Amino acid sequence: MTKPNDTPQAPVDPTGDRGELETGLDAVTADERDEAPAAAPPATAPASAPGTGQPQRAPDITRMKVEKSCSRGLAAWLAGNRISLAISSYQTGRIYLVGSDKQGRVSFFERIFERAMGVVGNAQRIYLGGLYQLWRFENVLRPNEVIHGQFDKCYVPRNAQTIGDLDIHELGIRSNGKVVFVNTKYSCLAELSQTHSFKAIWKPKFISKLAPEDRCHLNGLAMVDGRPKYVTAVCRSDTVDGWRDRRRDGGVVIDVETDEIVCEGLSMPHSPRWANGRLWVLNAGTGHLGWVDMEKKAFVPLAFVPGFARGLSIIGNVAAVGLSKPRNQRFEGLQLDEELRKRDAEPWCGVQIVSLANGDVMNWIRFEGDITEIFDISFLPNVRNPMMIGLRTPEIRDLITFESEIATEAAP
Repeated sequence: MTKPNDTPQAPVDPTGDRGELETGLDAVTADERDEAPAAAPPATAPASAPGTGQPQRAPDITRMKVEKSCSRGLAAWLAGNRISLAISSYQTGRIYLVGSDKQGRVSFFERIFERAMGVVGNAQRIYLGGLYQLWRFENVLRPNEVIHGQFDKCYVPRNAQTIGDLDIHELGIRSNGKVVFVNTKYSCLAELSQTHSFKAIWKPKFISKLAPEDRCHLNGLAMVDGRPKYVTAVCRSDTVDGWRDRRRDGGVVIDVETDEIVCEGLSMPHSPRWANGRLWVLNAGTGHLGWVDMEKKAFVPLAFVPGFARGLSIIGNVAAVGLSKPRNQRFEGLQLDEELRKRDAEPWCGVQIVSLANGDVMNWIRFEGDITEIFDISFLPNVRNPMMIGLRTPEIRDLITFESEIATEAAP
């Protein structure tokens, strides 16, 4: 496989929670850093993975070092299509906003949100699932307005509803604006509740009861016309943690409205998406992006991607596919291992932009360092260079915007 260092790359402009923006935003001070526990574990400690059920000593995610590289044409492609990407990584507890700046560089803007999982958004709003909260971010800029001289969208956290650790996975937005999310721990689809942790709205017919047992590893959600339509599960198990024994070929895609299994025999399927009259899905255990032949109830592969494929966003005839490096034990023994050996390839952590016309990789992003896994991706149409307000820098308290119904008084 060609290494990123061997290929001409686009210059990147990283901005993180501890970095200082060129426009003058203050970095976190030494005093603020010293408030953290002195005996923090090293950043190289493994993060617990969604659905493992095995608590591990949490790493200090603020110390993690991540290197980013990308294809030479990515900046021009993002700018030409006026589009950006939101990418989540539960392992590093980060959301990355990837856009293009005025200097023709790829802009990476990152913020820390513990166990960042499912993400879905647009030019006005982003939803993000976290360790025990569901976050809503609102863009506070008006059209043609910029902040810090460069960012055309500024997403501010306006709501964080506490839902508990549900092992929340993918999210969807109904046509009425309500959020639907995959509640993996309880093997169901759920909505937010005013009073409780969640309101269950659907479960697979083979799940006999709602229990915090992650029985089938329900994980992916496809919305069609503003309603939840298809989900993916690793298997049809109805016993606690039963999906681990069915990872190789037990995967299914289920029609939420009819309870029909529309595709089976998959290997750890993730991220179903309805686009261009087809149901696209990632057959993660084999490393393939493809679509479902509804008549044959079969998966039709389009392209191989070098990694555990999870996280998919489609716009037009182009897909952004998330790639993670396979975890030891959890993902061992899958066909993906053989597919990589057959191609003399190493697994990626990153994103590949794939043409749905022919399966060719048009552009790519690669992450190295302490990061090995990402979770979800969302295209942000009509967004060129976005930023986000985080919780660890002064901007969370200093950036204040308001609306008013008070009539403007004439000056004396």
